Amino acid sequence: MQRANGNRNNLSTFGPYARTTRRDLWPGGADSGTESADRHIITIALEDYYQVGAFNRLIQRGQWYRFEARAERATMRTLDLLDEYGVRATFFTLGWIADRMPELVRAVADRGHEIASKGYYHHSIRQQTPGEFRDDLAQAREALESASGTRVLGYRVADEWFEPEDLWALDVLAEEGYAYDSSICPRLGAYRAEPWRRFAHRHHAGDKTLWEFPLSSAEIAGYHVPIAGGNWFRQLPPALVKRAVRRWDRKYAAPYVMYFHTWELDPTQPKIEAATMHQRLRHYRNLPRMEGLLREYLARYRFTGAASYLGLSTELPVAEAAAIAARRSRASAPPLAVVASTRARTPVTIVLPCHNEELVLPYLSNTLQSVRARLSAYDLHFIFVDDCSSDGTWDAMQRIFGDRRDCTLLRHDVNRGVAGSIMTGIRNAKTEIVCSIDSDCSYDPHELAHMIPMLGDRYDIITASPYHPAGNMRNVAAWRLFLSRSLSRLYGLLLHHKLYTYTSCFRVYRRSAAVGIELERGGFLGVAEFIAKLDLAGGRLAEYPTTLEGRLLGRSKMKVARTIVGQLRLLASLTWKRMRGNVHPIARVYGAMHALDGVIALVPDVTV
Repeated sequence: MQRANGNRNNLSTFGPYARTTRRDLWPGGADSGTESADRHIITIALEDYYQVGAFNRLIQRGQWYRFEARAERATMRTLDLLDEYGVRATFFTLGWIADRMPELVRAVADRGHEIASKGYYHHSIRQQTPGEFRDDLAQAREALESASGTRVLGYRVADEWFEPEDLWALDVLAEEGYAYDSSICPRLGAYRAEPWRRFAHRHHAGDKTLWEFPLSSAEIAGYHVPIAGGNWFRQLPPALVKRAVRRWDRKYAAPYVMYFHTWELDPTQPKIEAATMHQRLRHYRNLPRMEGLLREYLARYRFTGAASYLGLSTELPVAEAAAIAARRSRASAPPLAVVASTRARTPVTIVLPCHNEELVLPYLSNTLQSVRARLSAYDLHFIFVDDCSSDGTWDAMQRIFGDRRDCTLLRHDVNRGVAGSIMTGIRNAKTEIVCSIDSDCSYDPHELAHMIPMLGDRYDIITASPYHPAGNMRNVAAWRLFLSRSLSRLYGLLLHHKLYTYTSCFRVYRRSAAVGIELERGGFLGVAEFIAKLDLAGGRLAEYPTTLEGRLLGRSKMKVARTIVGQLRLLASLTWKRMRGNVHPIARVYGAMHALDGVIALVPDVTV
C-alpha cells in the first residue's frame, strides 16, 4: 500500500505557522476578546459504552443490539453541557448509531452541532482494504446524512489512530470529497520525522486537498504526549495537562484540538466485567471527574467545530437529501408478502434462572426479542425465576417482563441455586419441551433453533458443550477451562454417556423425563447432578457443540473453592453408588462423605 502524499511541501507551506502569533493565518484565527484569542476545535465521539476501542476485541459487533442503549442520555447530557458554555462542536458519529437512533443524530444537528463520520462500525483502518474503506465511508455517510439532514464533511477513525503506514487513507478521504480528517494522534516517536504533523495542515492527493486536524500533543524530550482530552484527561495528572494546554494556547497559532466521548459523561454505565484490568482502567478510571475537567476547559478557551473553524457550510441541498431518502427507502422496503404457514407452532418453555441480575436484565431483554424472531416457528413462553435476589432483580424483572403475556415471573423465598431455579421452572412449565438458558447469555440462546429439533423422539436432554471438538470458547479464563475439562474427564469415567461437559446450564429437556428428578445438591453442583442422575437412570443424552463466552455484565455467582470440593464430593458419591451397584434411584449417601463435610466448612467463599 502506498504512503499518503503528505510531503515536505506541507511543512514549508504550513509548518512555520504552527509557531507564529499571526492568528489571521489560520482559518479560524480571530480575536474574540476572551482570555484565549484562538478559536480551538472541540470534537466529540457519539458512541455507546459497549462500542469503544477498549472493548472492541471483547464484544462482538453482532452483540451490540443486546446491550442497554445509553447513548441518548449521555448525548443529551453532553448537549446540555455545550449549551451552557455556548459551544458548537463536531460530533464524530457511527453510521450504525444513525441507522438505529436517527432521531438522536437529528437532535444533535438541530441544536447547531456538526455531524461527521466515524465510519459505520467501530473498527480500525488496519482491518480494511482501500476498497472496503471506501465502502464503509459511503455506507456511513449516507446513514449520517439521512439521519441528520446535513452534509458530512469530516472523518475520524473509530479504532486505533492513524500511524504513518496508514496515511494512504487520507488520499482515499480526499478522493471521496471529505474536507478534513482528524485521525492522527502523535504519540511517542511515531511522527518524529515529520514534526509538522502535530499541527493542523493541508494534505494533497493529486488535485484534491484535505485538512488534517491531529489531536494535540506536548513535546517532551523529543517525544509526543497527547494532551487532547478523552482518556488522556482521565489518566494523566490534570495539573500537568492543563499546564501543557496553556502553553499550547500561548505558543502556537495552530488550533488546540480537543476530544471526548459522550459515554464519558455517563459514570453510572454498566461495567463490562469480562474486561481485563488494563481495559477497565482505560475505560472506567476517573469517569466521575470528567465533567468537571471539561467544564474548566470550556470556560477558559474558545472552541468551535471543525467545519465551522474552516468556514464550511454543512447544509445539504434539498434535492440531494431527497435522493438519499429515496435510495434508503428502496433499500429498506419490506420483501414481498409470504403466505403464512397454517401449521400449528410447537409450544416451548424457556426457563431463565436469575440471582442478583438487575444489571443484566436489559441486556437479556434485548436478546430475547431477537430470540423470539429467530424461533418464530415455536410458540415460546418464558419463565423467569428470581432466586431470592438481594438487589433490584425482582423489581426490574417486573418492570421489564411483568406485562408480557408470554412471561411468567416466579420468586424463591430462599436461595436454591441455579439448579434449583431450573427445576422450579421445569415443574411450572406447561409444555413437553423445556429449555434452560443462562441469564447472562454466555451461551447464545439463538442456538436453541438447532438444539430443539435435535431432541426429537430420540433424546431426553440436549446439553450444550463448548468443549466439544466443534465447540468454541471466547474470553474464558484458562483456569476455568482446565477445571471444567478435568471434571468432565472424571465424570466420563463414571457415567454411561461420555460427554465433553456435564456442567452446562444451557439445555433442552423432555419435561416428562426431567420433572421427577430430585436433586440433593443446589447451585452449580445440581447442574452436574441432574445429568448424572438422568444418565444412571437410563436417560438418553446428546451434546450440541456451541460457543461459551466469558460473562460480559455482572459477576458470576460461583464460589470457586466450594464448587471444586463439592464436585469432588459428588464424584465420590457417584463412585460409591456404582461400586455398590445401587444406581437407580440414587439415594442420599452421607457416611462416606463426613470427612469432606468438614473440609467444605473450612473453604472460604471465593466468588468469580
